[in-house]
Amino acid sequence: MADEIINASHSSSEEEEQNIAPKCSARKKGGWTAIAFILGNESFEKLASVSLISNMTTYLRTKYNMGGVFLVNVVSIWSGCSNITPIAGAFLADAHLGRFLTLLIGSLASFLGMGMVTLTAGIDELRPPHCQGNARCEDPQKWQLAYLFAGLGFMAIGSGGIRACNIAFGADQFDTNTEKGRTQLKSFFNWWYFSFTIALIIALTVVIYIQTNISWFIGFLIPTCCLAFSIVIFLIGRNSYIRLKPQGCVFIDMAKVINAACRKRHIHDLSTASSLYDPATRESENELSVLKHTDRFKFLDKAAVIVDPNSELNTEGVAKDSWRLCNVEQVERLKCVVGILPVWVAGITCFITMEQMNTFGVLQVIQSNTKVGNFMIPPGWMGLASMIALAIWIFIYECVYVPNASKISKKEARLSLQIRIKIGIIMAILCLSVAALVETRRRNLALKQGTFLSPLGIAYFLPQFILSGLTEAFAAVSVMEFLNNQVPETMRSVAGAIFFLSLSIASYLNTLIVNLVEILSRLNGGKRWLGGHDLNENKLERFYLLIAGLGVLNFIYFHFFASRYIQSYEESKRRKTVLEDRVDAGYADLPEKKP
Repeated sequence: MADEIINASHSSSEEEEQNIAPKCSARKKGGWTAIAFILGNESFEKLASVSLISNMTTYLRTKYNMGGVFLVNVVSIWSGCSNITPIAGAFLADAHLGRFLTLLIGSLASFLGMGMVTLTAGIDELRPPHCQGNARCEDPQKWQLAYLFAGLGFMAIGSGGIRACNIAFGADQFDTNTEKGRTQLKSFFNWWYFSFTIALIIALTVVIYIQTNISWFIGFLIPTCCLAFSIVIFLIGRNSYIRLKPQGCVFIDMAKVINAACRKRHIHDLSTASSLYDPATRESENELSVLKHTDRFKFLDKAAVIVDPNSELNTEGVAKDSWRLCNVEQVERLKCVVGILPVWVAGITCFITMEQMNTFGVLQVIQSNTKVGNFMIPPGWMGLASMIALAIWIFIYECVYVPNASKISKKEARLSLQIRIKIGIIMAILCLSVAALVETRRRNLALKQGTFLSPLGIAYFLPQFILSGLTEAFAAVSVMEFLNNQVPETMRSVAGAIFFLSLSIASYLNTLIVNLVEILSRLNGGKRWLGGHDLNENKLERFYLLIAGLGVLNFIYFHFFASRYIQSYEESKRRKTVLEDRVDAGYADLPEKKP
């Protein structure tokens, strides 16, 4: 059945693409009609995936008897894999399948993975025997872990298709050549975050409660069904979507530019652009993909320098070897990626902060008093505090701040990207600092009473999770928006992949830091900061302060170095090209300067 759906969708995609040549003629489709189906699909897909992700730490701790560094490693590595597969997804979407089909295949792979994980909750033989508290628990057998990891692996593969294309496919539905399309795109990214966040807040309160207090099997079955429903919604809207043809693999073009530039590294005269290989005839059907030459990162221009026309060009003036001579557009695409890297790097440390709340933050709650009256609060609910904080901020910003500030200033008033990212970094530092203070009090009360569970109430943990949500609202949304708005339209899948690559690197770095801290802290017989099933025997607050220190260094780096690239990059876009109208599609409120 899955193959039939894929083949039918692929056939439909090919027929539509043959009938729709110029993008401008396809603009009868798309718009908010298509976005309604895409946001519906995205909301249910996020409901499904985050239902598992938000409570996976609790599930592995209580049902697979994992704890300490091993549990953090499993969650972090899985998260890292889920965020690095979008690179492959972007490759497939841009070079072969297109975004629609890549999204569909990714959704089907995620559905298979969720089904496997759901079975681990429903079949006792797939898990180790249950135990509770700080007792010596039996570890899961290797084959049980293999089955679990296979299910998580399919979910990671599915995320590669979904995460690389969902934002880009939604942005494809707006025509940025028109004033209406540009206006719609300005609010799309925030409303994209807002829509599925509200859906998660409404649904996860029920789903996570069912998982923790009623039945893990039913609690996993619900998001699995939601993912199936999201696939149905996505297919229902298939005739309303704008589907751009694959434009070729940008990653291979980047490799070609780097190779050609290195081979011509001895060239020094780049004073004129007349010697650059810039074919006048473009085969691209999407005029927004046409990039003109810029003066930044001149070393890369060497890849397009024509040293010997006789040996490098054929009789028609076309490059004989694309690994030796690249055109200007290929060079400029790589420049786009290089230009966004400094800002992209600044977001990684913020994402490491968010990673702590998904693992150690939940473990803190598990070893605390989660009882409010006669009601036991599921530890997974703490993630809702982050989502609520994110949703409230976006609502206030879009519906209160921007309209009123614009009325007062008589022009569109939005916080600049520099300001919002800086606020996000500060929120990350505050999040870990507060978490360290709370952990110190939690452990001291537990040791004073000599109990595994601390009497500290769950309300004490709300501030750190709220600050984590604000970190995402300011830093993650801003970085995502910056990446999507500062690349050509045909590179949006690449921008999405690069964004999630930063999340992947944050997960892997978190794993590395956790293991190094665990090893180094126990040298010379000292009390280790991390490790084991019992947080009361650790010094988790010191680890939090260490990551907060990295946040301080990150703020210094962004303020004195990375923030300049936001302004300089937007200035480079203000040239008389077809891309000129896209510069202000995001939140950037920068002074207009001529390059």
